[in-house]
Amino acid sequence: MVGRGVGGAGDGRVNRVRVAGDTDDKKAGGMMLQVDIQARIGELDLDIQMDVPAGVTVLFGPSGAGKTTVTNAIAGLFRPDSGQIKLGDKVLFDGRQNVPPHHRLMGYVFQDARLFPHYTVRQNLTYGGNHDFDQIVDVLGLGELLARRPAGLSGGEKQRVALGRALMSNPKLLLMDEPLAALDGPRKSEVLPFIAEIAATRNLPVIYVTHAMAEVTQLADQLVLIDNGKVAHKGPVIDVLADPIAAKYFAKRDAGALIECVVERHDIDEGITVLASGAGPILLPGQVGRVGVGLRLLIPAQDVMLSKTALQGQSALNMIEAVIDDIKSLPNGNLAVILQAKELPIWAELTPLSVRKLGFEAGQNVFAIFKATAVGPV
Repeated sequence: MVGRGVGGAGDGRVNRVRVAGDTDDKKAGGMMLQVDIQARIGELDLDIQMDVPAGVTVLFGPSGAGKTTVTNAIAGLFRPDSGQIKLGDKVLFDGRQNVPPHHRLMGYVFQDARLFPHYTVRQNLTYGGNHDFDQIVDVLGLGELLARRPAGLSGGEKQRVALGRALMSNPKLLLMDEPLAALDGPRKSEVLPFIAEIAATRNLPVIYVTHAMAEVTQLADQLVLIDNGKVAHKGPVIDVLADPIAAKYFAKRDAGALIECVVERHDIDEGITVLASGAGPILLPGQVGRVGVGLRLLIPAQDVMLSKTALQGQSALNMIEAVIDDIKSLPNGNLAVILQAKELPIWAELTPLSVRKLGFEAGQNVFAIFKATAVGPV
């Protein structure tokens, strides 16, 4: 896994740099949340099974699918009909017990910050505890706000205070239910890097509910797709997005491969940025990120062209050699051609006519071609 760091891009994107101590072994050693619950809510039959390791697990799916209900069940704000919720070795809910919310050792950040209006920022932060006060204030950039009251804060500042308050209670698990939904684009960009920094530096599970694909691609380590009260797909975010079966849950432009790259160099004369990836160099327009810093890149499947030979004299700057791993049908009638490009899973959405005319089949060597302007860091 590539870690995260705050800053560098200057545009609110989350630069992904490895933080000292932020390793796969550390993530694996964190406390695990296990959820296996059932409930009937109106017309919805909720039946959820998932394991949540340390790192950010994003719950994503259509409105009314059950994401917030699951989150509230974990917090102790909703009691399932049956099942079990377990954090580490501690059973929080089963047929015999239902631990009250204030004894579950969790922090919860809601859509609205829910700050005490008559308290200063400092008083709001320390209401539930003052664990790692100086560190959390520093990471979240709250030092200059401590004497102010919520009425004098922007929406982004309020959410940063709410996040800090949740962390100062020293939670074993952090729940975030669409914490940026009420913010506009610039305010979201203000808060996202801080959430990423917290996820990178604190070894605890984070459950993050969102409808925004940009938050999925920037924050998620694990992705759980919830539809009609059931887990439709789950796994590492890169693996889930690489599976065309999951494409129906995303806007057409968002369906594609998510890959992790490192900024190799900026070519000022040519006006491009060169990224190093597991499949070779990838070119982007302009100057993106800082040299040596990691970032994630979304390659929309609809923008990937395939050729049996290396094409010359064409405008697309990116051409990656790959092998066709499989071809699957998509709900819209098109075909997903799944590729393995060395270490990277990429897929292309093609019409059946294109696949038939070019005779594409599993095992063939092909070239995946896409414009520099068609892809970008998330």
